[in-house]
Amino acid sequence: MKRFAALLTCYNRKAKTLECLDALFQQEGVENMTLDVYLVDDGSTDGTGEAIIAAYPDIRVITGTGSLFWNGGMRLAFGEAIAHDYDGYLWLNDDTILYADALRSLLDTAENLAKKGFEKAIVSASTQDPQTGELTYGGMKQRGWFYPPFNMQEVHPGNLPLQCDTICGNFVFIPRDAVVAIGNLDPQLTHYAGDWDYGLRAKQAGFTIWIAPGYQGTCPRNPKPSLESTPELQEGLQKIGQPKGLALQDVTLHPFAEWKVLMQRHGGIFWFVFWLLPYRRLLWNSVFKGKKQSKAL
Repeated sequence: MKRFAALLTCYNRKAKTLECLDALFQQEGVENMTLDVYLVDDGSTDGTGEAIIAAYPDIRVITGTGSLFWNGGMRLAFGEAIAHDYDGYLWLNDDTILYADALRSLLDTAENLAKKGFEKAIVSASTQDPQTGELTYGGMKQRGWFYPPFNMQEVHPGNLPLQCDTICGNFVFIPRDAVVAIGNLDPQLTHYAGDWDYGLRAKQAGFTIWIAPGYQGTCPRNPKPSLESTPELQEGLQKIGQPKGLALQDVTLHPFAEWKVLMQRHGGIFWFVFWLLPYRRLLWNSVFKGKKQSKAL
C-alpha cells in the first residue's frame, strides 16, 4: 500500500479551508493508499486551527509564525512530511475545492505516463472558475526563448495529459524521486513564485511536467486591481518590499531580492535585464495616472 502526504497552508479562511478538506477526504477510488495531511495554520485569528482539529483530529496541524505566507507555509508542511519519506506528495491550496475523482485522476495520469516511459513525471491539476467554468490555474508553458523566463501562457486541459514547463501549486502530485532530487521549496522565497520555481527546477533536473486530462476542481482567480488603484511611486516601492509585492493589472512586482534570485536562476545570460524589466510598469503606470489626474483637473 502506497503512502501519500497532502500539504496545505492557511490563514483566516476557516470556512473555505474546511470545505477544501471536506472535498479532500471525500475522494473516490483511493482505497489502496494511505493519505496523511500536514496543514500549517499560520497564525489564524478566526479559529481555523481549532476548527480543523475538532473536525479532523488526525490531521497534523502545525502552528506557523504568522509571517510564512504561501511559500513559507507550504515549505514548513513539506519539510515535516519529507521527514517521514512518503511515496508521493500533494500540494493543495485551501481555496481549491476538488472534484471527487481529482486525486485518482492525478495518480492515474502519473501511472500511465510511467508506462509510456515518463517515469519522472510531476502532474498538476487544472482548476476552473466555479461560476464561469473558465480555466483559472494549472499548467504553464514558456512562450519562447526570446521572452522573459516568467512570461508564461496557460495550458488548457484536453482529453489527454499535456506537457508543460511549470505548474501552479493549487493541486499537484510530486513523486518521491522528485523530492529526493530537488528537495523542498526555496527558503529565499516568501509568497509567490515558489511553485513556478519548483517546476522549472524539476525540469532542469530531468523531470517532466504535465497536467492531467480535464479539470480536477474549482478555484476562483485572484482579483486584479484596476488601473485607477495603481499607487504613487513611493507607495508602490514600499509595497514591492512586502512579501506579496505589488499587484498591478497584468503583473505582480515581486520583492527585489526574491525576483533577483528567480532571474539569476532562470534568466540565463540576460538575467539582469529580466530582473529590472518588470519594475518599469510601476514608473509607467504612476506617470500615466498622474497625467490622467492632471487632465481631470
